[in-house]
Amino acid sequence: MIAGLRPAPGSFTWLAAHEIRLAWRTRPRKGATRWIGYMMLLAWLAFGCFLAWILRDEPILPAPGIMTGILAGSIVGFSFMTTQAILGSQRTLYENGDLDLLFSAPIEGRTVLLAKLFGIAGTIVLTYAVLLLSLVVPIAILGHPQLFGLVTLLAALALAAAAIGLGITLGLAKLAGPRAARTVGQISAALLGGAIFLVSQLAGHGDRRESSVSVLFERFSDEGVGSTGLSGLPGHAAFGDPVAVIVLLGIGALLFVLAGIMLQRLFLSGYQDGGARLSRARPTGRATDRLFHASLFRSVFAKEWRLLARDPALVFQILLRLIYLAPIVFVAFGRGSHAPMTPGLAFASVLLAGQMVGSFAWLTVSAEDAPDLITVSPVSKAAIDRVKLMAAFAMAAPIGVILPIVIAFQTLPGALVTLACTVIGGSAAGYIELKLGKPAQRSSFARRRSGSVVGNILSILVAIIFGGIAGAAVYFIR
Repeated sequence: MIAGLRPAPGSFTWLAAHEIRLAWRTRPRKGATRWIGYMMLLAWLAFGCFLAWILRDEPILPAPGIMTGILAGSIVGFSFMTTQAILGSQRTLYENGDLDLLFSAPIEGRTVLLAKLFGIAGTIVLTYAVLLLSLVVPIAILGHPQLFGLVTLLAALALAAAAIGLGITLGLAKLAGPRAARTVGQISAALLGGAIFLVSQLAGHGDRRESSVSVLFERFSDEGVGSTGLSGLPGHAAFGDPVAVIVLLGIGALLFVLAGIMLQRLFLSGYQDGGARLSRARPTGRATDRLFHASLFRSVFAKEWRLLARDPALVFQILLRLIYLAPIVFVAFGRGSHAPMTPGLAFASVLLAGQMVGSFAWLTVSAEDAPDLITVSPVSKAAIDRVKLMAAFAMAAPIGVILPIVIAFQTLPGALVTLACTVIGGSAAGYIELKLGKPAQRSSFARRRSGSVVGNILSILVAIIFGGIAGAAVYFIR
């Protein structure tokens, strides 16, 4: 009986179920990371049950403020879902390596594309379901069944985001080529992820005490945005309105199917071009004297910078954090006559420096492409590691001085203290990566945090300690 319910091999259902299984297998399954994640999930679920018990007899009605909040949350969530879909589409095209087998199998190309697209949507749903459903489902079970509409809203947003994210990725690959598409796609994903907050800050009023987000929210709520018309569809769907649920699910499913029909040729050509053009440039035979240096320091330093320059996609993946510096600066200086938040900027400077130096140290030390050559070289490993750490620090230095310079416009002594703590915190983060980092390939940069748990904890503690020292010092100095 159960065997009869299994989907036929090669069918859309069979491939889609396989994609979901692959997405589920990417979760941490070894060591302390898995158990920490399980404990946090259980704690979050317990909080959801506690909240559901408190609200079991309280009416939850679609008030204008709640409806506007659902609309705002849907827009922000959709932007991050689209970001995740762009990155997932790039992994599908250029990294996973299973499309050769799928396209050579007796399976229609459209079925493969739809299954991959469903896998991207499923990954998005899994990501947000852990955070959302742990709260919503207990509340819905204990007296508020209309809130099950949030589940359908999440599914509709995920389907639409997957289709749009794939379309953006394939469009970039068609216009700019596969290598440029990866770099531009990551930048676009970061811009899309931070666009909502940036726009809300730019639209604010500097002479108001309220934040820009609060001003916009109150304005929209007063004007009925999110409660009436098309803007009210997410709110009504979240509260279980069958018409709104059908409309949003229909739009998401339509975009999903249209993407499978219209993007099939672009998907195939993007995959073929990616396999043909993503190789690095070959040596030209020109004089290579400039590639060799007399000292160990200059040789290793130049080698690390050259490797970094050869992988612009990885550079931009690291520098994506700069996009989120803009909201920090807006918060600090967007208060009109009020004092800027220099202590917060000082703390953020140390935190950012620790992350950047740690990331670059991981690239130079843990992601070394030729560790065997270094082991057998007539130079001590400690000397090479010191040079690598200095190279990582030099890579992060132009970014690490940004916030101290911003603070200098308010207090020069505070800027000097911040710079000193930033240097110490960044050096400590790099040293921790040097001593506790685990070897890995450069392509696994996005999953580097699944390495040393002790190293991750120590890096966070160092950032908090020196960031707190910098923030407290700037607070008393100014």
